[in-house]
Amino acid sequence: MSELWSLSASEVARLVRTRKASAREVADSALKRLDSVNPRITAIVDCRPDLVREQADRVDSALASGNDPGPLAGVPVTVKINIDQAGFATTDGSRLQEHLIAKTNSPAVDNVVRAGAVLLGRSNMSTFAVRWFTNNLLYGGTHTYNPRDPLLTPGGSSGGGAAGVAAGIGHIALGTDIGGSVRYPAYACGIHGLRPSLGRVPFYNASLHEPTVGGQLMHVVGPMARTVEDLRVSLSAMSAADARDPWWVPAPLEGPPMPLHAAVCVRPAGRRVAREVEASVLDAGRRLADAGWTVEELDETPPLNEAAEANEWLWLADGFAQLADAAERDGDPGALAVVAGMRPRTKTYPADAIARALVQRAAVRRQWQMFLDRYAVLLIPVSAELPFPDDLDLQGNAAFQRVWESQFLLRATPTLGLPALAVSTGLVGQTPVGVQIVANRYREDLCLRAGAAIEARGTPPAPIDPQGRTLAMPATATR
Repeated sequence: MSELWSLSASEVARLVRTRKASAREVADSALKRLDSVNPRITAIVDCRPDLVREQADRVDSALASGNDPGPLAGVPVTVKINIDQAGFATTDGSRLQEHLIAKTNSPAVDNVVRAGAVLLGRSNMSTFAVRWFTNNLLYGGTHTYNPRDPLLTPGGSSGGGAAGVAAGIGHIALGTDIGGSVRYPAYACGIHGLRPSLGRVPFYNASLHEPTVGGQLMHVVGPMARTVEDLRVSLSAMSAADARDPWWVPAPLEGPPMPLHAAVCVRPAGRRVAREVEASVLDAGRRLADAGWTVEELDETPPLNEAAEANEWLWLADGFAQLADAAERDGDPGALAVVAGMRPRTKTYPADAIARALVQRAAVRRQWQMFLDRYAVLLIPVSAELPFPDDLDLQGNAAFQRVWESQFLLRATPTLGLPALAVSTGLVGQTPVGVQIVANRYREDLCLRAGAAIEARGTPPAPIDPQGRTLAMPATATR
């Protein structure tokens, strides 16, 4: 049998449920892998081995009693440090919340535990989740490295989870996405990441204040994994009802049949796209055609500039002053760079930016929903560039603006409330590349169906042994 840590989540769950491997064996394998490779990438910043083994033993006890522990039986799952997990700090990557210990789990965490998952550790992120890079001043100043190439960003803000999954630390990572924070780390690390529809996966952090209107309308929890099937299984588990989320919708996981008609747009809104990125999107379209889909290349999509503007206003027009104050008190260079880069833009916002954004959002969503009634999925780039050199956004204002503009499609899509799946399709040298798949509301099944067809025709190898440097383990990474 292959090393348990290297298998897919679906295969691990099958082995555990059929008693061909115990959940304790899976947990020990996962902990051994974490100890072996985490010092090189710092993906996980808090792991408590005794607690991991206790969870695994509960799964084995359930099986011994004749009970089915669930579809994620014994599967090691990591949880981002801005998601409540009882007994752990919900730090949001900031020293200001270092001692903010959650008393209860966030709904998605409860849901995967009820499905039999074993929570392996807390994954790293950028401070306040505002960057597409992953470092902060916590845990001795942690910096998460991309396991495929330490000179590349692992993505952000959910970079720790993506780097861990790519390196075999956990089989599924729970991340959050308000501007690409699940999709971009998956893209950068050469795995897959799903941003669900608004209301698909319940979310609530009892440890924090209620989020702003923009946060409520655009922030979602989503899974990252090495296979599309693992995303499907984890989404099903994560989506169970929870009364704590007023936005949760009891939509079926499988929608009505629809013709397999895909649209492809390599330069949405006329934006410039790197040659390698354009080639990867066209390649994904050819893969779908090879799988029997009807594929149509388009020059335009429904409005995206307006969607990106609404995203920015909803995110920053309400709460920028508080973000700037928190960044100043925390002192994180990355958060301060974001504040400095965005401050001139916020000064141009109209006084009624939130109200205008909500009206604009409704108009744009209507056009997108009508478009996606004609096409099952739309294939577009994840980012306009290949994954950036690490910390590019700290290299001055021009570099910051380059990053901001390159992530246009990651910023525009959350406004729409639609599901979006980043699928890794290959490597340019050591650098991952992939495609973003968008479908209509609550049609994650169509994203996953298209993603599986694209995945079947080739993806980068995973898990991998991290490349490059060896680092010291953060002092609080294990207890």
